[in-house]
Amino acid sequence: MKHYDVVVIGGGHAGTEAAAASARRGASVLLLTQRADLIGAMSCNPSIGGVGKGHLVREIDALDGLMAVAADAASIHRRMLNRSKGLAVQGPRVQADRRRYRDSIQSQLREYASITIVEDEALALVLSGGRVAGVRTDRDTFLTSAVTLATGTFLGGRLFRGAERLDGGRIDERPSRHLSEQLRSLALPIGRLKTGTPPRLDGRTIDWARLERQPSDEEAWRMSFLLPPTAPPPQLACAITRTDARGHDIIRAGLAESPLFAGAIEGHGPRYCPSIEDKVHRFGDRDGHQIFLEPEGLDDHLVYPNGISTSLSRETQDRLIGSIAGLERARIATYGYAVEYDFLDPRSLDHRLALHVLPGLFCAGQINGSTGYEEAAAQGLIAGCNAAAHALSLDPFVCDRATGYMGVMVDDLVLQGVSEPYRMLTARAEYRLALRADNAETRLTGMGVAGGIVRDDRRVSFEKRQEMRERARAGDLRDVDLDVRREVEEDARYAPYLERQAREVAQMRADREVAIPPLDALPRIPGLSTEMIERLTLARPTTLDEASRVRGVTPAALSALWLHARKST
Repeated sequence: MKHYDVVVIGGGHAGTEAAAASARRGASVLLLTQRADLIGAMSCNPSIGGVGKGHLVREIDALDGLMAVAADAASIHRRMLNRSKGLAVQGPRVQADRRRYRDSIQSQLREYASITIVEDEALALVLSGGRVAGVRTDRDTFLTSAVTLATGTFLGGRLFRGAERLDGGRIDERPSRHLSEQLRSLALPIGRLKTGTPPRLDGRTIDWARLERQPSDEEAWRMSFLLPPTAPPPQLACAITRTDARGHDIIRAGLAESPLFAGAIEGHGPRYCPSIEDKVHRFGDRDGHQIFLEPEGLDDHLVYPNGISTSLSRETQDRLIGSIAGLERARIATYGYAVEYDFLDPRSLDHRLALHVLPGLFCAGQINGSTGYEEAAAQGLIAGCNAAAHALSLDPFVCDRATGYMGVMVDDLVLQGVSEPYRMLTARAEYRLALRADNAETRLTGMGVAGGIVRDDRRVSFEKRQEMRERARAGDLRDVDLDVRREVEEDARYAPYLERQAREVAQMRADREVAIPPLDALPRIPGLSTEMIERLTLARPTTLDEASRVRGVTPAALSALWLHARKST
């Protein structure tokens, strides 16, 4: 039986970042996956980034992760979201060629001599003395000091499409049943969550001439702070269409067969990315819902219709697609479906993403109740760093809320838990003026260097760009990269607000016993969402300290309460 410092279970976005991060800290790593050819595959949307999510991608890159480099290598459509708003909430997003993205991830992993990839199914954890001691697979047993679970939707995964029921984590891929049963037998706090995917369309059967065209950004910005070794792929345009009243009637007629409405699915789906049947049911007064038609690759005729995730039957999906402008003759290549899977209550984890009750076990991605590639990858990096630290007796690596969006996400998960799949939003970060996507390198790469997480080529690039920042701050703009120049300009523009924010945060920490406004005043407080008002009304706290312990109340909401209380005194 061979020993590895760290074993990573799962080859998706969380698992690949976890394996690479553990290896960068000096660990010998075994990456276990059922299909090695699908390592790094984009299982749903062929895109990386967005508002909040793009911030995570830049932070992963600042810590020498894989995702941004792969996104640049595969980018066939670039779009800076929220471009008309302040830089703090702008979100870089790219459409990626699926094959090129997967190939880049696999190529980057091959650069790590200390990572061994084995194609096998993890059946059970080997436990000894209440600690993780190894992993038993279908054909072997591997000894280890630390295991990172990055199982995605495969842990107890079950697929739903109309009346169809299939076991699987993705279509045509079997679930992880044995591991799921073992985790449940350990009396861990496990529940069920749900996500879904839309049908894939044959782009050759779409009437593109009738649709609104959405070109790629003219400016050739990149996701990674490193210069790409090759030129980016050619850029493609996306297109926009909408559902209409006829399509909504088709959906309503098919709701009886939907597993969401028939009670077959017990898990909650993501609030901010609902299925099309959920949209029509919840927002019945809307005359249509926007659909973005996104090409899946330069050499691939498949198109991803973003906005119509569904678990309706094949027949209803055919009728729905046929009712949409430009898609009347479109052929469905793969039908949409929902997937329900096991997740572990993240409140059972600490900020290292380590399980309290089972030393040596780390968790990342959808097993922690999150949704999205970017959220999974960021957790993979944190869990991988700390799995290696556990195995090699290194200092833990923890990012706090004031340092990065990944710190916000981990803090939210482990302190507040989830009632639905967690998605990163800029509104979750109370320090978002300082946590811009463009300054992630400045915020995090130095920490990565100190923690032994960043390799030499990244360190050298960072040091060179730090020199550029110093010159730009001094007014010397010769040989300063454009993105560095813009970062320094934004720092100067935001400086007064950041200084004021720092003072407010320090004062708020000193004023935790301040009484909060009465419940009937909550709707009039700027910055409090409807969700926060509902949680506070139910719990009825009287002080900031009490409010801070209400499950789900965010630090951003506490800040809004404190500011209102100060103005009222």
